[in-house]
Amino acid sequence: MIRLEKYRVWLFLAVLTICGTASFASCSSNDDNATEQSNITTIADKVWAFSQAHPDGFTIDIRTMSEPTEGIAVSYAATKNSHSRDQLDKVVSHALQHEGYVGGWLNSEDGLYYFDSTKLFPENDLKGAVQFGKENGQYSVFILSTYTDIPLDGKVAEILGRGTILFGTTGDYRPLSFREADGTYWGFGIEVAGEIAKRLGVSIQFVPTSWPTLTADVLKVPQLFDLAIGGITITEARRETMLMSDGYLANGKTILCRASEASHYKSLADIDKPEVRVMVNPGGLNEKFANENLTHANIVVHQKNEEIPTLVAEGQADVMITEITEAPYYVQTDPRLAAPLLNAPFTHGEIGVLMQKGQEDLLQMVNNVISQMKKDGSLRKLHEKYGLVYAYE
Repeated sequence: MIRLEKYRVWLFLAVLTICGTASFASCSSNDDNATEQSNITTIADKVWAFSQAHPDGFTIDIRTMSEPTEGIAVSYAATKNSHSRDQLDKVVSHALQHEGYVGGWLNSEDGLYYFDSTKLFPENDLKGAVQFGKENGQYSVFILSTYTDIPLDGKVAEILGRGTILFGTTGDYRPLSFREADGTYWGFGIEVAGEIAKRLGVSIQFVPTSWPTLTADVLKVPQLFDLAIGGITITEARRETMLMSDGYLANGKTILCRASEASHYKSLADIDKPEVRVMVNPGGLNEKFANENLTHANIVVHQKNEEIPTLVAEGQADVMITEITEAPYYVQTDPRLAAPLLNAPFTHGEIGVLMQKGQEDLLQMVNNVISQMKKDGSLRKLHEKYGLVYAYE
């Protein structure tokens, strides 16, 4: 009986201990949950206060309450259509379990603030960001450093899906775009095209076009290429029917002539004489300029632009109408040639990238690349490489 009584006491104490421990664990769990919820609410209050001062949109790191300045923000499907303060706790909770970023904006149509848990991709992984956006049912992704919204059904997404960007280029304009006999391309514009492709994370393919057919080729449906590059001057006439990027190279009309006759040409009037044979390539702005400004000179049209400097040097023409971007190359590579009016061009303009209207997302991406190249010094280095005048201080 004593042994049985001791066993009953021991069993009672064991049960009491187990129950007490379970009760304590339950209380501890409740306390942890309450603390966690309090923390979520505190953060959500801070995000809500922040949103009131940033109605145009923001992305914030809720762990530090700071705004990242780089990256590609993409929203999670799990927090889609979460709006106002009541649903912000859910968004913050999801963000704490994932990337730690929350995005928000004020919808002016319904007056509600919308919030999302957000994933941040490196800016060199646009393809990954777009894919994640599609998987999460989003309409766009957002590049923080340039405030660029990239729609997932736009031209950029099409290029990313294809994996290749198609550039139309004439391949006859040293040192901006030239096609060698073996089919390889080189030049200032070709390298800018390479930077655009690199930023998008895709391969590059060049498609031949020509100055006479350039506009028609850009506007062709279905498209021959995504955009055109290489010595294309920005003009209002082109902007009326197509999109043109910001300028990445200053240009202006000038001349090439034989070095032995450089002193003969000091002005446009010296060129505009019946005895002066002026050679131009067809279909571009050089021919247009000659026809509009040289009404007395003997204008000769030659089909291949890259052959004209040699023809001038050999005496088959006296003057070539060209650009300040092209003339220095020929002067440097052929001592028979000179550009006496290089520092006093007849016109002033810029060269840019040309594309169809309706590709505003691609235009913004191209402009972003040009802007970044100006900021990081790579565009200046490219000018120096090709001996061109840098005009973007």
